[in-house]
Amino acid sequence: MRIVLVVCLLVLHFYTHAQRADTTKLLEEVVISVNRWEENLREIPNRVTKIDASLIQFQNPQTAADLLSLSNQVFVQKSQLGGGSPMIRGFATNRVLLVVDGVRFNNAIFRSGNVQNVISLDPNIIENSEVIFGPGSVVYGSDAIGGVMDFHTLQPKLAVDKPFTVAANALVRYSSANQENTAHVDVNVGTKKWGFVSSMTYADFGDLKQGKNGPDDYLRNDYVARVNDNDIVRLNADPTLQLTSGYNQLNTMQKVRFRPNSNWDIHYAFHYSKTSRYDRYDRLILKNENGDFTSAEWYYGPQKWQMHSLHVNYVKSTSLFDAARMVIGYQDYEESRHNRNFGSANRNNRFEQVLAWSANLDLDKVLSDKIQLFYGAEFITNTVNSSAHRLNINTESTSPLSTRYPDNSNWRTAAAYLSMKYKWSKAMLFTMSSRFTHVLTEASFDKSFFDFPFDRTELKNNQLTYSIGSVYSPEETWKVFFNFSTGFRAPNVDDIGKVFDSQPGNVVVPNPTLRPEVAHNVEIGAAANLNKKIKIDGGLYYTFMKDAMSRAPFAFNGQDSIDFDGTLSRVLALQNISSLYVYGVQAGLDWRLTNQLQLTSSINFQKGKEEDPSTGLNAPPTHLAPTFGATHVIFAKAKWRLDLYSVYNGAIPFRNLAFSEQADAHLYAKDNNGNPYAPAWWTMNLKTSWNATKFLTIDAGVENIFNKRYRPYSSGISAPGRNVIISLRGKI
Repeated sequence: MRIVLVVCLLVLHFYTHAQRADTTKLLEEVVISVNRWEENLREIPNRVTKIDASLIQFQNPQTAADLLSLSNQVFVQKSQLGGGSPMIRGFATNRVLLVVDGVRFNNAIFRSGNVQNVISLDPNIIENSEVIFGPGSVVYGSDAIGGVMDFHTLQPKLAVDKPFTVAANALVRYSSANQENTAHVDVNVGTKKWGFVSSMTYADFGDLKQGKNGPDDYLRNDYVARVNDNDIVRLNADPTLQLTSGYNQLNTMQKVRFRPNSNWDIHYAFHYSKTSRYDRYDRLILKNENGDFTSAEWYYGPQKWQMHSLHVNYVKSTSLFDAARMVIGYQDYEESRHNRNFGSANRNNRFEQVLAWSANLDLDKVLSDKIQLFYGAEFITNTVNSSAHRLNINTESTSPLSTRYPDNSNWRTAAAYLSMKYKWSKAMLFTMSSRFTHVLTEASFDKSFFDFPFDRTELKNNQLTYSIGSVYSPEETWKVFFNFSTGFRAPNVDDIGKVFDSQPGNVVVPNPTLRPEVAHNVEIGAAANLNKKIKIDGGLYYTFMKDAMSRAPFAFNGQDSIDFDGTLSRVLALQNISSLYVYGVQAGLDWRLTNQLQLTSSINFQKGKEEDPSTGLNAPPTHLAPTFGATHVIFAKAKWRLDLYSVYNGAIPFRNLAFSEQADAHLYAKDNNGNPYAPAWWTMNLKTSWNATKFLTIDAGVENIFNKRYRPYSSGISAPGRNVIISLRGKI
């Protein structure tokens, strides 16, 4: 049955690129992310999807994680409302790469568990986002195994036909499911040579309410409260309300552009983001075998991120290049974790700061009508600072506590890459790329709390990655592509130095002997425009990864269990012991039924296994999403646009759950045998937009119309129930 499904989906060959209206232009779109330069999508031997500003404004995503899900090809997991961890083709977290305006966003403490850093980005300033599927390590280096998510934020606009220009946008939005109140404003001022754009967004999210119709296993029946210096359990008056999940966030951005002449274009950008503290919801609903809550408190402290970047673009034909770009970035990440066991007065507080510098030089050279080169170099350095203390919340006394990471540890990479595009004929094109990367990871260990058998570790890894692709496009209305590529992920500070409880009763300790994990990917696909009304597009891929880092039992000074934060815990460590493979199909349809009516549909099917003969592991990978997709019926006429659509997910039975997910049974519904599983679900939704005047647009919608209670795979918090959204958007 599975083989029949794969073959049928491949024959269909359909996939939509963010609901575009004019199908005759879909293969002529320009993308930047593949080689860091603008290229025609018809000449790209990779699957790339683009989410543009018009779709973002129409759908009104609350966070950048929600924005990624608009593609209907990136699956998003959430452990709490203040989160969102994208999954691409069975890979996630530190096996997929985030890029912001050409600057690498992943840092040295991106972990194998779900990460929430993407919410630092403001969805209201994204001009477009491109997702490259499959390994992107040739251009982007470590971590780019499952894919690359490249965000492009608002650019300052210069005055063109007048000496001075001013433009402004303002947004206010309300959502009922979590009482969201968001306000945003951005202003652009431009002259002939100078441009300035300023932006600010404040969002306040209340506790999220889930639907009324669905598994009772997801209900929040009770919660922990602190009364008279004691932890007590109280009943929740409304079990559909996911108490203490709310938080707020502030984002600001400032950009300056200077274009003195047609050769030079210089951009400076500053981004700043700060959240309030927000609870890790999946830990606060966890109970032990006796039915008692394990945690009274578990929250992330304010998550702060700031980035300074300088882009210098130079366009002039020389013997070495036709265009050159240098991007220098500096980022400062701050995050913290705070947890207190139920009935205990001691709160553990751990703080992290990552200081990241990066420099990229990218060059483009056309050698002839047939040959074009892209090449460049990259240097990155991350310094990780980590501190911790224990606080008695009754006496306010403090005591020492082990840090999450070795303080003042470092992660550095230096790389060079070369890519060639060769036009064999008008219809046939080949691409060949390679990259050499050197990675250094170093850390010194404090033996005050753990008697580590080593004082310091230093890992030096060299990795050569490459890709070969071809595109056959005899006409502008269709193409067939093939791509073979490799990707890798080098051990970072999180891998070699972290001590933490992966689950209550398990503690992960450092392993200083890790090697890079390496992936090989092959993909074939096709896209076509039929009769200027129908676009069909699809592809089949297979990815194999060896030397995958996987948690497994480990000996720490000859012991299989140690005391961690007062709990006797089994010792685990990341080890290069497993291999995994993932295969799947991405497909969709874009059909212009009439001048006003459009149908789009997409589906993503993936299967895979992770295997380790030494431990007997033989199960699906943790981040392998269920079959998922969406179907939209869109009506657009004059000032109105309506979109009636359904989003759907398949089920994952207990036997197909990853072992790590089976261990997190409290996150899932229970089947007839009492085992955890992820039920299938679907929602019906309606979005509308009305251009009331030249200066005012009113957007409104209802998500999850039938108020279904569901929880996306691997998530620790349920999705919103019926959610009414209304936004007012003004511009001048």
